[in-house]
Amino acid sequence: MDDLLRKLLRRDDEAAGLARLPRPLVFTNGVFDLLHRGHVSGLTAARSLGAGLVVALNSDASARGLGKGPGRPLNTELDRACVIGALAVVDAVMLFDEPTPLALLARVRPEVYVKGGDYDIESLAETALVRGWGGRALALPYVEGYSTTRLVQAILRGAA
Repeated sequence: MDDLLRKLLRRDDEAAGLARLPRPLVFTNGVFDLLHRGHVSGLTAARSLGAGLVVALNSDASARGLGKGPGRPLNTELDRACVIGALAVVDAVMLFDEPTPLALLARVRPEVYVKGGDYDIESLAETALVRGWGGRALALPYVEGYSTTRLVQAILRGAA
C-alpha cells in the first residue's frame, strides 16, 4: 500500500513535496469516489495545461458534508488517493477536510486552477483566490453522461 500512496502529500511533508513538483502547476479538486471516463478525461485535460498536476481530494468527512447521498463516499479517502495517484497524469494527491479547498489552494499557489464544466467557474471563491496572485482559473468541457451519482444509481438498479 505504501507504494500506492507515494504521491500523497501529507501536511507534515507538504512543503518539500510541493517544492519538487514541476511548474507551472495545475490544481483541481473533487471527491473522485468511483473513477470514471469523465474524471479521467478531465484530469488528462487539466494536466495538459501545465507541467505538473495536483489533485486535492475531499477527505471522507468533507465528502459526507457535500450531500452526495447516503453511504457516500463509497471508497475511503486513502483508497481514492491510491486510485488517483496511480494515474500517470497526476503528480501529487492532497487531502482536505473543509467543504472547499480554499486553504489548501492558498498554500499550494498553483498557476492554474481547473474544475469540470458542470461548475460555474466565475462563481467559485477559488477562482477569485487564484486570480488574486495572477493565476488562471478555468472550467474544462463537461463529458456528458458520466457522473459518479449516475453510476451509483445504475448499480442500485442493477443496470450498470
